[in-house]
Amino acid sequence: MEGIVFNIQRYSIDDGPGVRTTVFLKGCPLTCLWCSNPESQNPEPEITWRYTSCIRCGTCVKTCPLGLITLDDEGVHINRKECTRCGKCIETCKPGALQMSGRKMTVEEVYSTVKRDIDFYKVSGGGCTCSGGEILMQADFVAELFKLCKADGIHTCADTTGFGSEQALEKILEYTDLVYFDLKHMDPEKHKEYCGVSNDVILKSLALIIEKKIETVIRVPLIPGYNDSDENISELGKTVSGLTKDVVVNLLPYHRYGENKYRMVDMVYQLSNVPTPTEEQLNKAKEIIESYGLKCEISK
Repeated sequence: MEGIVFNIQRYSIDDGPGVRTTVFLKGCPLTCLWCSNPESQNPEPEITWRYTSCIRCGTCVKTCPLGLITLDDEGVHINRKECTRCGKCIETCKPGALQMSGRKMTVEEVYSTVKRDIDFYKVSGGGCTCSGGEILMQADFVAELFKLCKADGIHTCADTTGFGSEQALEKILEYTDLVYFDLKHMDPEKHKEYCGVSNDVILKSLALIIEKKIETVIRVPLIPGYNDSDENISELGKTVSGLTKDVVVNLLPYHRYGENKYRMVDMVYQLSNVPTPTEEQLNKAKEIIESYGLKCEISK
């Protein structure tokens, strides 16, 4: 069985308990305005341009057999709708500014990397996390990977938005120890405006996970002016507490760390002027969530 992976990060400490290996899968049905991994949205492998490495030599422009690459003062641009990803431009790019993001890997290939650090997992209480993109788009692959992990006693964490079929979610949950569940916005229309899809499927997925009594951390990116209103945070607390109080709500302060990645895939970042939430804003959201009897933490 094969999946499309765009990164495998070993020694990760931010994607679950202990030392972990995080497998990032390509493909996401959401198009969140604040997405920090825009290269994960396209389900297929794609060419990325690293402007810090590019020397503007123009070799890629001459090399492309279809003439789909242009070069201007802002850098290299690729006609991605017609690009066949033949890789000729990558082969001739001497500074390595052009690279392929995403490649097909078998479950066994990925697991061979994951199991290298099994001793670290045991000592630290870590394990393997699958993230994305949206892992429900490659549910069979994730389920098989987690199955191998569980057979060797490796802790598994599913990082998901919950936007996928119930069948896909159930496949993964069968071998999942911990769920990191992202909640972006409680209003379905606002969710569609900011993330490209409504949140109805997402909330159904959350209810299913809670019903199965799988350990869950609900992660909420707090974006000033978008989802930080008292009304939205209150609705979140009300909805989650109505399902269970046995979860942790983790507030993730908005940041622009992924902004420069947008140039790599010819996308425009739309939230450049949005500030990081203040300590006061974070604490206020925390207080509202805790007023519903939920445990809330603020990430650094």
